Order: sequence, then structure tokens, then C-alpha cells
Amino acid sequence: MIGNMLHIEIVIIAILASVMCCLPGVFLVLRGVAMMSDAISHAILLGIVVMFLIIKNLTSPLLIIGASCAGVLTVLCTEMIIKSKRLKQDAAIGLVFPLFFSIGVILVSQFARNVHLDSDMVLLGELAFAPFNRLVLNGIDYGPYALWVIGVALFINILFVVIFYKELLISTFDATFATMSGFRPVFVYYVLMIMTSITTVAAFDVVGSIMVVALMITPASTAYLLTHKVNNMLIMSVIFAVLSAIFGYFIASYADVSIAGSIASMTGVFFIGVLFCGRKKIKKYV
Repeated sequence: MIGNMLHIEIVIIAILASVMCCLPGVFLVLRGVAMMSDAISHAILLGIVVMFLIIKNLTSPLLIIGASCAGVLTVLCTEMIIKSKRLKQDAAIGLVFPLFFSIGVILVSQFARNVHLDSDMVLLGELAFAPFNRLVLNGIDYGPYALWVIGVALFINILFVVIFYKELLISTFDATFATMSGFRPVFVYYVLMIMTSITTVAAFDVVGSIMVVALMITPASTAYLLTHKVNNMLIMSVIFAVLSAIFGYFIASYADVSIAGSIASMTGVFFIGVLFCGRKKIKKYV
């Protein structure tokens, strides 16, 4: 009975994490800044480490603020390099995030060796252990701590998409028209980057940055092959993310392999399947 409950909790956490990641991922793909999610997912280590060294508490919500600041700083530095017109966007991203990630790794190795904070945790995570870290208040077990963290982050992402949907839509496809209409495309862009940072840090301890990047980019890219309507793309990316989480978990359980790795692999399987089999048949209906 307990074992079955643990399996259910892991699947629920995986599904919520998948949906949480794919929502901002849709707009990252549409804006052509998909690799920014990879940059942020690595650079947040620096923000987490710096904030930990200040407050000395690995469970503090202030770590999210530190990670978000590191994510925004990554974007700012990348944009500064791009605006200099000496390097293109991909080169700028490839220059900034290894620098921030390397500094984070150095700080961890020098000042945080004895705590559960290392580069492997950020990269890989471990879904299988998530149910054992419980949220207990006044002797009452409210379930896995990760479930609440990811649930809150998912709720924030949904609110963000609902509230800023029009602004995201217009600024994504026509920044000039957005400015003329009274919107602030630069503000919307940085809010999107902040949401990407929050999403990444909410998920890194459980699923790791590799799965975060896979879930942000691959379901959205798969949906993009089938439709160019943003609302349909959002729905399809959520469906692909959920299916990847479910099938990935059961394959990982059967084969006794990494859950996060299996889920990330399933996103690639769906993408390849749509790329070679489903595009012409489905796209005309959406």
C-alpha cells in the first residue's frame, strides 16, 4: 500500500513538473530563445550558492530569489553582448552561462562541501527520493514537499500565461506593434525570463536542469510542428509533457533507470515521431 502510494506521488510530481516547465517553454520557442532556458538552468547555481552562503539555510525560499537574480543577470549579460554586435546570440549564450556555472561550482567546492548542494544535484535531480521529503506541520503530513513547491510554481506560471497572454502574444510576434499599442515588450520579456528562472529552481532539486530544459523545449517544439496557433500549441505541449512524464516513469520503473532521464528521452521520442510521421496528417486540422 505504501509502495503504491509512493509510485502515485512520484507520477503526480513528474506530471506537475512537466506541465510547469512546458508553459514558459512555448513562448521561449516562439521567441527563438530556446537555449536561454539551458543558460538559465545552469546559471542559477551561482545565485543559489551565493544566497545560501548569505543565509546559511538550504530550504529557505530566498534561494528562489537568488536563483531568479542569477537568471536575470544571465539574460542582461547576454543581451549586452548581443547589442555590442560583436557576437551572435548563440555565441553570447555559450559565453555567459558556462562562466556563471563555473563560478557556482567553484563556490560549492570551496564553501559548501558538507551540504546537499552540488552540481550533480542541479544537473540530474532524483524524482525517486522526492516523496521521502515530507511537508509536516504540527504533526500533520501534507505530502511531499516537492509537490507543494512545484504546485505553487505551476499555479504562478498558469496565472502568468493567463494574465499576460495578450502581451506575450503581441510582443512575441511583433514587438514594434506591441510598443505602439502601449505594451512593454522588454518588460514582458524579462518577466518571462524571471518565470523561467523560478520554474527552473522549483524543479532542479527533483528533476534536475537536464529534464527542465527537455520539458521546456521539446514538448513545445513538438507542438509547433503540428500547429502555429498559440492556444493550440499550449494545449498540445501540455499533452506531450504529461504523456512523456507518465510513459517515462513506467519505462524507468520497468528498466530500473533514471526517471528524469527516461522522461526527457520520451519527449525526444514524441518529437521524432511527430517530425517523421504526424506533421502532414495532423497539422491541417488545427
